[in-house]
Amino acid sequence: MMAEKFERHRQPWKQDEIQKLHTLAKKGMGLKAIAKALTRTEESVKERAKEDSLNIAKLR
Repeated sequence: MMAEKFERHRQPWKQDEIQKLHTLAKKGMGLKAIAKALTRTEESVKERAKEDSLNIAKLR
């Protein structure tokens, strides 16, 4: 069972979301925080970042 139910399952990324992802990633935000800010799953964010060859900070 998933902790959060995402209603936006498999939604295409909008240009402003992509820009926000790039901005947050460059600021060094962690995956969880970025996912929450964009209301997307961590998996979705991770895949999009990979497509755009973005590095998301690994926060421990």
